[in-house]
Amino acid sequence: MDLRLLADGLSYRLTPNSIHGILWLQTHFESQHWDLLADGRVTVSRSDAEVLWQDATKGGLTVAPLPTLSPSR
Repeated sequence: MDLRLLADGLSYRLTPNSIHGILWLQTHFESQHWDLLADGRVTVSRSDAEVLWQDATKGGLTVAPLPTLSPSR
């Protein structure tokens, strides 16, 4: 598992679970946010979580499956 999206109220907490997850986050977010991302202290909306999930899985990462987030195909 490289990334996790954990339900946190109406949003999702983004938590890296591997070095691949951290590296992927570093290529997608500005350096000023890296510490927060690495510590799992970032939350995103449902729609942003879905986009992030799709992008990360297309990039070859494994993302924790959530019953409320499913691939749109």
